[in-house]
Amino acid sequence: MIELRASDRTILAALAVLVGQVSNGVGAAWSKSLFPIVGPEGVVALRVGISALLLGVVTGAWRLRLPREHWGNLAGYGICLGVMNSVAYQAFARVPIGIAMAIEVMGPLTLVILASRRVSDFIWLAGTVAGLDLVLFPGKEIAPLDIVGLGFACCSAASWAGYIVFGSRLAKVGSGSIVAAGALIASIFVVPLGLAGAGAALFTPGLLALGLGVAILTNALPYFLQMLAMRQLPRALYGVIAGGVPAVGAAMSWLVLGEQLAVRQWLGIGLVVLAAAGCTLRAARARAG
Repeated sequence: MIELRASDRTILAALAVLVGQVSNGVGAAWSKSLFPIVGPEGVVALRVGISALLLGVVTGAWRLRLPREHWGNLAGYGICLGVMNSVAYQAFARVPIGIAMAIEVMGPLTLVILASRRVSDFIWLAGTVAGLDLVLFPGKEIAPLDIVGLGFACCSAASWAGYIVFGSRLAKVGSGSIVAAGALIASIFVVPLGLAGAGAALFTPGLLALGLGVAILTNALPYFLQMLAMRQLPRALYGVIAGGVPAVGAAMSWLVLGEQLAVRQWLGIGLVVLAAAGCTLRAARARAG
């Protein structure tokens, strides 16, 4: 059996997060095309509900034995997971996916700053804020962004931060089984909301098949990879790698949905990703040293 060095494990874990981001970006863009049929609530219900069943079977979640001191962490993880999905899709319904994700990434990056002991991290944070300024205020020639959608994106950022905090505490306990248990907790409240909005349409064979694809791309695969990555990556390093989310989301929504952004907004997203990359390199060197 090949024994990987700590640096190699860190690189593989970072690649796992990147693959999860691409999968989630494709799935988010694809699922937005279903909004006219079942609405954001219906898509979230399909996404989370099917993911809970799929992950539960694959990981054998019924065998999970969680120490009592982690029950609160698991509840928090599941609630943050459900809220994060719900408010993110409300944001996607109102603003372009890339813009919503650029705001959402402030959740994990805030954790980086709170854990930081270096001035350089605050410089990279300033770059992130400058990028957001370009994204949110692209000029008079671009129509103003929906304020409600931006609010939902901010809520998603906060719940994403909570998801990382609770997930990091649970990462070494049960990996995939933890993700399945979290999805089950999330489905307890997101599925009834979806049923209230979309009704029996959710159970048509065609939509269930589409929901399965969305669930795999946006929940099952990304969250499983992220949980595995959290076992190797410090919380700060995971947070800054997640800075690539808005660029991936914007690219996938452009390819799948044809969502157009102004040049200024693309530059802003690039600046957010550049700032995250700078933090990633600094954190990786600090860990190696």
